[in-house]
Amino acid sequence: MTAQIENTGPLTTEAGAPVADNQNSETAGSGGPVLVQDQLLLEKLAHFNRERIPERVVHARGAGAYGTFTVTADVTKYTRARFLSEIGKETEVFLRFSTVAGNLGAADAVRDPRGFAVKFYTEEGNYDLVGNNTPVFFIKDAIKFPDFIHTQKRDPYTGSQEADNVWDFWSLSPESTHQVTWLFGDRGIPASYRHMDGFGSHTFQWNNEAGEVFWVKYHFKTDQGIKCLTQDEADVLAGKDPDSHQRDLRESIERGDYPSWTVGVQIMPAAEAANYRFNPFDLTKVWPHADYPVIEIGKLELNRNPQNIFAEVEQSIFSPHHFVPGIGPSPDKMLQGRLFAYGDAHRYRVGINADHLPVNRPHATEARSHGRDGFMYDGRHGGAKNYEPNSFGGPNETGRALWQPVPVAGTTGDIPAPSHAEDNDFVQAGNLYRLMTEEEKGRLIDNLAGFIAKVSRDDIVKRAVENFRQADEDYGRRLEAAVKALRG
Repeated sequence: MTAQIENTGPLTTEAGAPVADNQNSETAGSGGPVLVQDQLLLEKLAHFNRERIPERVVHARGAGAYGTFTVTADVTKYTRARFLSEIGKETEVFLRFSTVAGNLGAADAVRDPRGFAVKFYTEEGNYDLVGNNTPVFFIKDAIKFPDFIHTQKRDPYTGSQEADNVWDFWSLSPESTHQVTWLFGDRGIPASYRHMDGFGSHTFQWNNEAGEVFWVKYHFKTDQGIKCLTQDEADVLAGKDPDSHQRDLRESIERGDYPSWTVGVQIMPAAEAANYRFNPFDLTKVWPHADYPVIEIGKLELNRNPQNIFAEVEQSIFSPHHFVPGIGPSPDKMLQGRLFAYGDAHRYRVGINADHLPVNRPHATEARSHGRDGFMYDGRHGGAKNYEPNSFGGPNETGRALWQPVPVAGTTGDIPAPSHAEDNDFVQAGNLYRLMTEEEKGRLIDNLAGFIAKVSRDDIVKRAVENFRQADEDYGRRLEAAVKALRG
């Protein structure tokens, strides 16, 4: 049967004029050259040339969906954030999943951290929680981030990712040992976006109506259960179906099988931070649950697919500096760098008015700022004054900061973060290794050895193995033997 297509009116140009012929370009006679006066042809080709914006430098490969966050516990003694103010309260969200190193056309089923970025459309403005599927990261200071990402991306000479670059950097950056152990363990390749946990990773500030400060870490525990792929399974899936994770997310929502996560937080009273056994603001460290258990605060469900991937997934922007009253940053040096870098990346990539796009603008309130003009400005302010203070009825400052001030002391300088009693680069990586079963350890060793064996220089191999030996003697010994066996 021939499908019946509804006539929605005439095709038009971008300016709204009806199009007479969309099959043939205008020529000088039959078979003659094309005329420059064919403005429809020029408009279509010019628009086509500009249909893509620069892809994200990191997290380029992604998928997203809308849903709701529902509060399930009373946390008002910890934060005055209005979207967390009462049990049962619902807030619309948009969640973007992604891989980190791959480009826009890369496969989903690869060994790589996964981005887990949540935009809460709250009545006090959008709150962006930009995390990963791991509770830690490779480095602890943002000044190292461009160098780290350069090692994960294509080499400027070969045009490929190079094991030499990856392991040279990791072996010279021993703080990466903990995250590398996570990445090459059983959870390094999630089977889908639905079957993995999410983490805010950084430490954030919560503050309540009385001005009391608490440090928090966010956890999103998948209600679908953890499912992961072995390296062999991932190699096959990535070749057969590069879009596996994106397709799985979309199709699960289409059939009404809505993925969900139980949301929890670890909460540390501010007074306990200075003497905690680990630096609580070090992104390469976790807070052991025995010290600060995870407290359930809500449920997050995804139940609506975007209608246009480019408009809603590619042009979606997330920035850790999008806070709301009652929530703020911590002295985490990686977070501090991201407060600038994410917003700046989107101003370059999408444009200065990216916040005006439907997926990015507030949904439960209205943005009222004096930022005007620039590319794609929609004139929303009309003739209103564009400065503050003014006496013409414009928006005014509230006088109340979103977060509480943090005391500081000492002199300025390029100073490492302070060390705490049990801080070193290897202790938590060793603890993670010792928690694994023998089968899990075996797979971890095989995954690491397979990659390290590709390194061309013996000195880089030696440094890399030594970092794991520092974490645990058995870890290093077994890895050294496995690498030697593969390298002959």
